[in-house]
Amino acid sequence: MNTVATHEAFEHPALFYRGEQEYVDRTVSFVQEGLDLGEPVAVAVPGPNLELIRTALGADAEAVLLLDMTQAGRNPGRIIPGVLRSFADAHPRERARIIGEPIWAGRSAAEYPACAQHEALINAAFEGRAVTILCPYDEANLDERVLADARITHPTLVSRGERQISDVYDWRSVVARYNEALAPAADAAVFSFDADNLFMARAFAVEQAGRLGLGGRRLQDAELAVAELTTNSVVHGGGHGTLAVWAEADELVCEVRDAGRLTDPLAGRRPPARGQLGGRGLMLVHYVADLVRLHTGDEGTTIRFHLACREPRP
Repeated sequence: MNTVATHEAFEHPALFYRGEQEYVDRTVSFVQEGLDLGEPVAVAVPGPNLELIRTALGADAEAVLLLDMTQAGRNPGRIIPGVLRSFADAHPRERARIIGEPIWAGRSAAEYPACAQHEALINAAFEGRAVTILCPYDEANLDERVLADARITHPTLVSRGERQISDVYDWRSVVARYNEALAPAADAAVFSFDADNLFMARAFAVEQAGRLGLGGRRLQDAELAVAELTTNSVVHGGGHGTLAVWAEADELVCEVRDAGRLTDPLAGRRPPARGQLGGRGLMLVHYVADLVRLHTGDEGTTIRFHLACREPRP
Protein backbone atom coordinates (compact mmCIF):
# COMPACT_ATOMS: atom_id res chain seq x y z
CA MET A 1 0.00 0.00 0.00
CA ASN A 2 1.56 3.29 -1.09
CA THR A 3 2.07 5.76 1.72
CA VAL A 4 1.30 9.47 1.75
CA ALA A 5 3.40 11.74 3.94
CA THR A 6 1.46 13.65 6.56
CA HIS A 7 2.50 16.40 8.94
CA GLU A 8 -0.45 15.91 11.28
CA ALA A 9 -0.63 13.40 14.11
CA PHE A 10 -4.22 12.46 13.32
CA GLU A 11 -4.90 10.15 10.36
CA HIS A 12 -8.40 9.51 9.01
CA PRO A 13 -8.39 7.42 5.83
CA ALA A 14 -11.49 6.09 4.06
CA LEU A 15 -11.11 2.51 2.81
CA PHE A 16 -13.17 1.71 -0.31
CA TYR A 17 -13.64 -2.05 -0.69
CA ARG A 18 -15.53 -4.56 -2.80
CA GLY A 19 -16.40 -7.97 -1.42
CA GLU A 20 -15.59 -9.90 1.73
CA GLN A 21 -12.09 -10.94 0.73
CA GLU A 22 -10.83 -7.44 0.06
CA TYR A 23 -12.53 -6.24 3.24
CA VAL A 24 -10.80 -8.88 5.35
CA ASP A 25 -7.43 -8.43 3.65
CA ARG A 26 -7.34 -4.65 4.16
CA THR A 27 -8.82 -4.46 7.64
CA VAL A 28 -6.84 -7.35 9.12
CA SER A 29 -3.63 -5.96 7.63
CA PHE A 30 -4.40 -2.63 9.31
CA VAL A 31 -5.01 -4.36 12.65
CA GLN A 32 -1.92 -6.56 12.41
CA GLU A 33 0.26 -3.56 11.58
CA GLY A 34 -0.97 -1.86 14.73
CA LEU A 35 -0.37 -4.93 16.89
CA ASP A 36 3.15 -5.29 15.47
CA LEU A 37 3.85 -1.66 16.43
CA GLY A 38 2.52 -2.22 19.93
CA GLU A 39 -0.42 0.14 19.39
CA PRO A 40 -3.77 -0.37 21.16
CA VAL A 41 -6.32 -1.44 18.53
CA ALA A 42 -10.11 -1.32 18.46
CA VAL A 43 -12.52 -2.50 15.77
CA ALA A 44 -16.10 -1.16 15.68
CA VAL A 45 -17.93 -2.49 12.61
CA PRO A 46 -21.34 -4.10 11.90
CA GLY A 47 -21.80 -7.59 13.36
CA PRO A 48 -21.25 -9.74 10.24
CA ASN A 49 -18.08 -7.81 9.35
CA LEU A 50 -16.92 -8.03 12.95
CA GLU A 51 -17.10 -11.82 12.77
CA LEU A 52 -15.10 -11.84 9.53
CA ILE A 53 -12.32 -9.85 11.21
CA ARG A 54 -12.48 -11.88 14.43
CA THR A 55 -12.17 -15.15 12.54
CA ALA A 56 -9.30 -13.92 10.35
CA LEU A 57 -7.35 -12.63 13.37
CA GLY A 58 -7.56 -15.93 15.21
CA ALA A 59 -5.76 -15.79 18.55
CA ASP A 60 -4.74 -12.16 17.91
CA ALA A 61 -8.39 -11.15 18.30
CA GLU A 62 -7.89 -11.37 22.07
CA ALA A 63 -5.55 -8.35 21.88
CA VAL A 64 -8.17 -6.19 20.10
CA LEU A 65 -11.28 -4.45 21.44
CA LEU A 66 -14.10 -5.72 19.20
CA LEU A 67 -17.43 -3.84 19.11
CA ASP A 68 -20.57 -4.38 17.05
CA MET A 69 -21.23 -0.95 15.56
CA THR A 70 -24.92 -1.72 15.04
CA GLN A 71 -25.18 -1.62 18.84
CA ALA A 72 -22.34 0.65 20.03
CA GLY A 73 -22.99 3.12 17.20
CA ARG A 74 -26.71 2.67 16.61
CA ASN A 75 -27.00 6.41 17.13
CA PRO A 76 -24.20 8.02 15.06
CA GLY A 77 -23.96 10.86 17.59
CA ARG A 78 -22.84 8.41 20.26
CA ILE A 79 -19.83 7.09 18.32
CA ILE A 80 -17.32 9.88 18.97
CA PRO A 81 -17.76 10.06 22.76
CA GLY A 82 -18.80 6.46 23.44
CA VAL A 83 -16.55 4.52 21.04
CA LEU A 84 -13.71 6.56 19.54
CA ARG A 85 -12.90 9.00 22.35
CA SER A 86 -13.57 6.35 24.98
CA PHE A 87 -10.91 4.09 23.48
CA ALA A 88 -8.39 6.78 22.54
CA ASP A 89 -8.68 8.54 25.90
CA ALA A 90 -7.95 5.25 27.66
CA HIS A 91 -4.54 5.20 25.93
CA PRO A 92 -3.30 8.81 26.23
CA ARG A 93 0.40 7.95 25.90
CA GLU A 94 0.12 5.74 22.81
CA ARG A 95 -1.09 6.11 19.25
CA ALA A 96 -4.51 4.48 19.20
CA ARG A 97 -5.57 2.61 16.05
CA ILE A 98 -9.28 2.17 15.34
CA ILE A 99 -11.44 0.77 12.57
CA GLY A 100 -14.82 2.49 12.61
CA GLU A 101 -17.55 1.57 10.10
CA PRO A 102 -20.56 3.77 10.93
CA ILE A 103 -22.31 3.51 7.55
CA TRP A 104 -23.65 0.25 6.15
CA ALA A 105 -26.30 -0.69 3.60
CA GLY A 106 -28.97 -1.14 6.28
CA ARG A 107 -28.80 2.47 7.52
CA SER A 108 -32.05 4.38 6.96
CA ALA A 109 -32.50 7.62 5.04
CA ALA A 110 -33.28 9.37 8.33
CA GLU A 111 -30.02 8.13 9.87
CA TYR A 112 -27.71 9.00 6.99
CA PRO A 113 -27.38 12.80 7.53
CA ALA A 114 -26.29 12.13 11.13
CA CYS A 115 -23.82 9.53 9.85
CA ALA A 116 -22.29 11.95 7.35
CA GLN A 117 -21.98 14.67 9.98
CA HIS A 118 -20.37 12.17 12.34
CA GLU A 119 -17.70 11.28 9.79
CA ALA A 120 -17.01 14.96 9.21
CA LEU A 121 -16.83 15.81 12.91
CA ILE A 122 -14.26 13.10 13.60
CA ASN A 123 -11.74 15.47 12.02
CA ALA A 124 -12.55 18.20 14.54
CA ALA A 125 -12.72 15.81 17.49
CA PHE A 126 -9.24 14.36 16.91
CA GLU A 127 -7.33 17.21 15.32
CA GLY A 128 -3.68 17.04 16.37
CA ARG A 129 -4.08 13.78 18.31
CA ALA A 130 -1.99 10.65 17.81
CA VAL A 131 -4.89 8.52 16.58
CA THR A 132 -5.53 6.63 13.34
CA ILE A 133 -9.17 5.93 12.41
CA LEU A 134 -9.81 3.82 9.30
CA CYS A 135 -13.38 3.99 7.95
CA PRO A 136 -14.42 1.23 5.50
CA TYR A 137 -16.96 1.93 2.74
CA ASP A 138 -18.66 -0.84 0.76
CA GLU A 139 -18.47 0.36 -2.84
CA ALA A 140 -20.77 -2.40 -4.09
CA ASN A 141 -23.70 -1.70 -1.75
CA LEU A 142 -23.60 1.97 -0.74
CA ASP A 143 -25.13 4.80 -2.77
CA GLU A 144 -22.83 6.99 -4.82
CA ARG A 145 -23.85 9.97 -2.67
CA VAL A 146 -22.44 8.17 0.37
CA LEU A 147 -19.18 7.40 -1.42
CA ALA A 148 -18.93 10.99 -2.66
CA ASP A 149 -19.42 12.33 0.87
CA ALA A 150 -16.73 9.95 2.13
CA ARG A 151 -14.23 11.58 -0.23
CA ILE A 152 -15.12 14.96 1.29
CA THR A 153 -15.03 13.90 4.94
CA HIS A 154 -11.74 11.96 4.76
CA PRO A 155 -8.41 13.64 4.00
CA THR A 156 -6.92 10.34 2.78
CA LEU A 157 -8.49 7.75 0.47
CA VAL A 158 -7.48 4.10 0.06
CA SER A 159 -8.73 2.11 -2.92
CA ARG A 160 -7.34 -1.09 -4.47
CA GLY A 161 -4.33 -0.82 -2.18
CA GLU A 162 -3.46 2.65 -3.43
CA ARG A 163 -3.41 5.56 -0.99
CA GLN A 164 -3.90 9.17 -2.04
CA ILE A 165 -4.81 12.56 -0.64
CA SER A 166 -8.42 13.61 -1.31
CA ASP A 167 -8.59 16.69 -3.52
CA VAL A 168 -12.15 17.46 -2.34
CA TYR A 169 -11.60 17.18 1.43
CA ASP A 170 -13.75 19.77 3.23
CA TRP A 171 -15.41 18.33 6.31
CA ARG A 172 -17.04 21.63 7.33
CA SER A 173 -19.09 21.70 4.12
CA VAL A 174 -20.67 18.34 4.98
CA VAL A 175 -21.57 19.47 8.49
CA ALA A 176 -23.24 22.55 7.01
CA ARG A 177 -25.01 20.67 4.19
CA TYR A 178 -26.70 18.24 6.54
CA ASN A 179 -27.71 20.94 9.02
CA GLU A 180 -31.19 20.43 7.61
CA ALA A 181 -34.38 22.11 8.78
CA LEU A 182 -36.62 19.63 10.61
CA ALA A 183 -40.41 19.85 10.37
CA PRO A 184 -42.52 18.06 13.00
CA ALA A 185 -45.22 15.60 12.01
CA ALA A 186 -48.67 17.09 11.37
CA ASP A 187 -50.20 14.90 14.07
CA ALA A 188 -47.59 15.71 16.75
CA ALA A 189 -48.78 16.53 20.27
CA VAL A 190 -47.21 19.88 21.25
CA PHE A 191 -46.47 21.47 24.62
CA SER A 192 -45.00 24.94 25.24
CA PHE A 193 -42.74 25.22 28.27
CA ASP A 194 -40.67 27.68 30.29
CA ALA A 195 -38.89 27.66 33.64
CA ASP A 196 -42.17 27.52 35.56
CA ASN A 197 -43.51 24.32 34.01
CA LEU A 198 -40.51 22.13 33.19
CA PHE A 199 -41.94 19.36 35.34
CA MET A 200 -45.15 19.52 33.31
CA ALA A 201 -43.16 19.17 30.08
CA ARG A 202 -41.61 15.96 31.39
CA ALA A 203 -45.01 14.67 32.53
CA PHE A 204 -46.48 15.52 29.11
CA ALA A 205 -43.68 13.59 27.36
CA VAL A 206 -44.14 10.55 29.60
CA GLU A 207 -47.91 10.58 29.10
CA GLN A 208 -47.61 10.83 25.31
CA ALA A 209 -44.84 8.24 25.13
CA GLY A 210 -46.88 5.77 27.17
CA ARG A 211 -49.93 6.39 25.00
CA LEU A 212 -47.85 5.66 21.91
CA GLY A 213 -46.56 2.35 23.25
CA LEU A 214 -43.31 3.12 25.05
CA GLY A 215 -42.71 1.41 28.37
CA GLY A 216 -40.08 0.15 30.80
CA ARG A 217 -36.54 1.43 30.32
CA ARG A 218 -37.45 3.12 27.05
CA LEU A 219 -39.98 5.29 28.87
CA GLN A 220 -37.30 6.26 31.39
CA ASP A 221 -34.94 7.12 28.52
CA ALA A 222 -37.57 9.39 26.97
CA GLU A 223 -38.17 11.18 30.27
CA LEU A 224 -34.43 11.68 30.83
CA ALA A 225 -33.81 13.00 27.31
CA VAL A 226 -36.76 15.40 27.45
CA ALA A 227 -35.67 16.64 30.88
CA GLU A 228 -32.16 17.39 29.61
CA LEU A 229 -33.27 19.12 26.42
CA THR A 230 -36.01 21.25 27.97
CA THR A 231 -33.69 22.31 30.79
CA ASN A 232 -31.05 23.29 28.22
CA SER A 233 -33.67 25.38 26.41
CA VAL A 234 -34.54 27.27 29.59
CA VAL A 235 -30.89 27.83 30.55
CA HIS A 236 -29.31 28.39 27.13
CA GLY A 237 -32.12 28.72 24.58
CA GLY A 238 -33.93 31.89 25.53
CA GLY A 239 -35.82 30.64 28.57
CA HIS A 240 -38.61 28.78 26.79
CA GLY A 241 -39.38 26.37 23.96
CA THR A 242 -41.80 23.87 22.48
CA LEU A 243 -41.88 20.10 22.88
CA ALA A 244 -43.45 17.89 20.22
CA VAL A 245 -44.08 14.14 20.47
CA TRP A 246 -45.30 11.71 17.80
CA ALA A 247 -44.88 8.16 16.49
CA GLU A 248 -43.15 7.00 13.31
CA ALA A 249 -43.57 3.30 12.52
CA ASP A 250 -42.28 1.50 15.65
CA GLU A 251 -40.44 4.55 17.03
CA LEU A 252 -41.28 7.39 19.34
CA VAL A 253 -40.01 10.78 18.16
CA CYS A 254 -39.54 13.76 20.50
CA GLU A 255 -38.44 17.20 19.38
CA VAL A 256 -37.49 20.32 21.35
CA ARG A 257 -37.30 23.75 19.71
CA ASP A 258 -35.98 26.96 21.24
CA ALA A 259 -34.47 30.32 20.27
CA GLY A 260 -30.85 29.41 21.08
CA ARG A 261 -28.08 28.69 18.62
CA LEU A 262 -25.40 26.03 19.02
CA THR A 263 -22.01 27.39 17.94
CA ASP A 264 -19.92 24.34 18.92
CA PRO A 265 -20.17 21.66 16.19
CA LEU A 266 -19.03 19.05 18.72
CA ALA A 267 -21.72 19.91 21.28
CA GLY A 268 -22.93 16.64 22.81
CA ARG A 269 -20.00 14.68 21.34
CA ARG A 270 -17.14 16.03 23.45
CA PRO A 271 -16.78 14.21 26.78
CA PRO A 272 -16.59 16.74 29.65
CA ALA A 273 -13.22 17.34 31.25
CA ARG A 274 -12.52 15.79 34.62
CA GLY A 275 -14.23 17.86 37.30
CA GLN A 276 -16.27 19.86 34.79
CA LEU A 277 -19.69 20.92 36.05
CA GLY A 278 -22.47 20.67 33.49
CA GLY A 279 -22.06 20.14 29.75
CA ARG A 280 -23.42 16.58 29.79
CA GLY A 281 -27.07 17.08 28.83
CA LEU A 282 -26.94 16.66 25.06
CA MET A 283 -24.35 13.88 25.36
CA LEU A 284 -26.73 11.97 27.65
CA VAL A 285 -29.42 12.30 24.99
CA HIS A 286 -27.01 10.83 22.43
CA TYR A 287 -26.33 7.90 24.75
CA VAL A 288 -29.96 6.93 25.40
CA ALA A 289 -31.46 7.66 21.95
CA ASP A 290 -31.36 5.50 18.83
CA LEU A 291 -30.97 8.56 16.61
CA VAL A 292 -30.50 12.29 17.22
CA ARG A 293 -30.99 14.92 14.51
CA LEU A 294 -30.13 18.57 15.05
CA HIS A 295 -30.67 21.81 13.18
CA THR A 296 -29.31 25.14 14.36
CA GLY A 297 -29.34 28.61 12.83
CA ASP A 298 -30.17 32.24 13.44
CA GLU A 299 -33.83 31.36 13.99
CA GLY A 300 -33.05 28.89 16.77
CA THR A 301 -32.23 25.25 17.41
CA THR A 302 -34.23 22.05 16.94
CA ILE A 303 -33.10 18.77 18.50
CA ARG A 304 -35.02 15.62 17.63
CA PHE A 305 -34.46 12.17 19.08
CA HIS A 306 -35.85 8.77 18.14
CA LEU A 307 -36.48 5.85 20.48
CA ALA A 308 -37.46 2.39 19.27
CA CYS A 309 -40.43 1.05 21.21
CA ARG A 310 -38.58 -2.22 21.82
CA GLU A 311 -36.22 -2.56 24.76
CA PRO A 312 -32.54 -2.04 23.73
CA ARG A 313 -30.10 -4.95 23.83
CA PRO A 314 -27.65 -4.86 26.75
